[in-house]
Amino acid sequence: MYRSSLFFFFIFVMVARSQQIAVLDADTGDAISNVAIYNSDKSKVALTDFDGFFDIAIFSKNERITIKHISYELLKTSKSQILKQGRKAFLVMRPEQLDEVVMSVSKWEQQKKDIPNKIATITARDIAFTAPQTSADLLQNTGKVFVQKSQLSGGSPMIRGFSTNRLVLSVDGVRMNNAIFRGGNLQNVISIDPFTIKNTEIIFGPGSVIYGSDAIGGVMNFYTQVPELSENDSLNVYGGANYRFSSASLENTLNAKVGLGKKKWASLTSFTFNSFQDLVMGSHGPDSYLRNSFVRTVNGEDLLVANDKPRKQVSTGYDQINFMQKVRFRPNAKWDVRSGIFYSETTEYPRYDRLIRPTGDGTGLRSAVWFYGPQKWFMGNVQLNKKGNGKFYDGLKITSAYQRFEESRNNRDFQDVNLNSTKEKVDAFNFNIDLEDKKMGDFRLYYGGEYIFNRVHSEAQNRNVRTDVITDAPTRYPDGSSWESLAGYVNSEYRTKPNFTLMSGLRYSHVWIDAVFDQTFYTFPFDDTNLSTGALTGSLGFSWFPKADLQVTFNGSTGFRAPNIDDVGKIFDSEPGAVVVPNPNLEPEYAYNVELGIQKNLGDKLVLKGATYYTYLVDALVRRDFSFNGNTELIYQGELSNVQAIQNAAKAYVYGFEFGMDAFLSDNWSLSSNLTITEGIEEEADGTDTPARHAAPTFGDFHLIWKNQKFRANVFLNYNGELAFNDLAVSEISKDFMYAKDRNGNPYSPSWYTLNCRSQYTIGANLVASVNLENITNQLYRTYSSGIAAPGRNLILGISYNF
Repeated sequence: MYRSSLFFFFIFVMVARSQQIAVLDADTGDAISNVAIYNSDKSKVALTDFDGFFDIAIFSKNERITIKHISYELLKTSKSQILKQGRKAFLVMRPEQLDEVVMSVSKWEQQKKDIPNKIATITARDIAFTAPQTSADLLQNTGKVFVQKSQLSGGSPMIRGFSTNRLVLSVDGVRMNNAIFRGGNLQNVISIDPFTIKNTEIIFGPGSVIYGSDAIGGVMNFYTQVPELSENDSLNVYGGANYRFSSASLENTLNAKVGLGKKKWASLTSFTFNSFQDLVMGSHGPDSYLRNSFVRTVNGEDLLVANDKPRKQVSTGYDQINFMQKVRFRPNAKWDVRSGIFYSETTEYPRYDRLIRPTGDGTGLRSAVWFYGPQKWFMGNVQLNKKGNGKFYDGLKITSAYQRFEESRNNRDFQDVNLNSTKEKVDAFNFNIDLEDKKMGDFRLYYGGEYIFNRVHSEAQNRNVRTDVITDAPTRYPDGSSWESLAGYVNSEYRTKPNFTLMSGLRYSHVWIDAVFDQTFYTFPFDDTNLSTGALTGSLGFSWFPKADLQVTFNGSTGFRAPNIDDVGKIFDSEPGAVVVPNPNLEPEYAYNVELGIQKNLGDKLVLKGATYYTYLVDALVRRDFSFNGNTELIYQGELSNVQAIQNAAKAYVYGFEFGMDAFLSDNWSLSSNLTITEGIEEEADGTDTPARHAAPTFGDFHLIWKNQKFRANVFLNYNGELAFNDLAVSEISKDFMYAKDRNGNPYSPSWYTLNCRSQYTIGANLVASVNLENITNQLYRTYSSGIAAPGRNLILGISYNF
């Protein structure tokens, strides 16, 4: 009798448990409490508990069910459909909500409405809909970040007039910036696989209190997907596959992932392969962008041949692979251990902007060959997370990581027999400890420390392409040089009133550089450099709601960038007729920033956003004319070149305005728009002013969106303002071959627009298809400072299957 009662009780528990449905955030996977679930006449009503569960047993099999929460979009479904989806219902955050949680400002979860910084969030749902080619395109699709490209495999973000080594790039809290991040354009962001990203957060303006050196213009944080634990003792198996095709580059992309989860441990594996052919540009625009000729080597001889398809940008294609393996172990409610392995590798890829440089007389092309060797990135990281009950903290994170970066440059002039090659490797070690203390009521404290060590390996050679004889050559950087940093920070959040939150922070960083210069090829006036310098940065700001639907934010902050190995020790061909030489006498550059933001919510129907900022940069590290052993010119790679060096030789100021609008016309129709206006000036040591190189032209977008539960469509316009000749930086004027010509024959960057359409249809619970058509009117254009023309009319097809 006892056993039979126990058996029936066990069956009852299992049946009852099988009727429990979890309501989760579609982007984060987090449980949502206090969600209302009801049928069409509201005669049956349920509410999710603290863990996001409700009992679906009260509803019949095919009964229509509405799931509603004030912060999320309405979901209409049925009991049978939810059961097919593994007893889970996913809700999508409403765009107008101010309750969004972000992690980038303190490395801990905070309400976005309490933060004085401007932050843009890109969710996994956004990424799936926009179907970006690379993570650089993912950033560009926000309409808030400007992206420059020197080749198809490029993607160098510009934020508030700053770029490259004045922006911080991080993955799962580990910074990718290394000791050879340069002031020129960078392609490292393409190493991040968009198929593995859970969400991305972009901080606009200095973030040096938390992120240290380089965080002057902003911070881009990529958070990758986390392995899912099982809710019971059975093995949770999930995964999916994605395919993407684009016509402008005959792209073929395939991604596959599989996850395994038990109650205490989980694993997630992802692999992506990309193949891109030569990119085809549009047809309506400047003829000077056409690829009329290119160099072909036949039987060891370089020939200039006509391109019978001048819109085809010969020598732009490449392939890439990405791999991610993550493991998670959560032995109890307090500890959560996460580890990850990331690997990315490209094939050799041509640097297109160098391949289209004309000779001095304009009759031919300067380079026969100019390509980057495979770009490789490896990262292994481990993060220990602990919650609660510490004497000095409520949350603890310890993160350690090792990264390996590899890149190379290979170039040969037209009809020259020598192929010049340099190869760099960087070993980077990161260690972070971050703590959160929220025991003090309305006061929260975030504090921690960071140690970084980089070792740079550099080698070079010249190879005679006819005899195959290899000779040594001067390296790009001092081989074996090191860069390291030690820092501590404290950041606080104090809610003085329910509608007023104050945030402040302070950080001290110390940086050391050790480099020994090889005297074999050049007689340097110094044998080594031993730089030791510190920087103190801070921030103070507030978020204020004078009314429930009106938010005002203000933030004052400082940022800095310490010199790195690229600044103090580089020798390379920066541009035709110029060579950069080492300069060990450098100091950090500092930025002082103020910004004001306003956001108004009009009845959850219209949200207006605006921000203005001003950033002043002192002791700016810039490339300027220099002397080497008393000489202003020297022979480099067989050419007499003007000597330049990185120097603390300028000041700069950047200011701008950013506007946004979201209009919710009905449950199906909505509008959104962004506009960014940036102005930047560099003040030279002699008092003259010149336009800042990375101040992007005015740019923006406008979207008309229609969606229901199965179909989503977005017709949108991207536009870009003109940069006249007088508004181009001096360094850009010297690259006039990349620009159109105005009526006076001077280079300038024309304005342009594109009309585009995206659509996505949910075929079934596990299958989603997308059809996008970009640049419908086939415009021929180059984004500012880019060496490659953008895609012409481009059909993008995608299919995604998840189980």
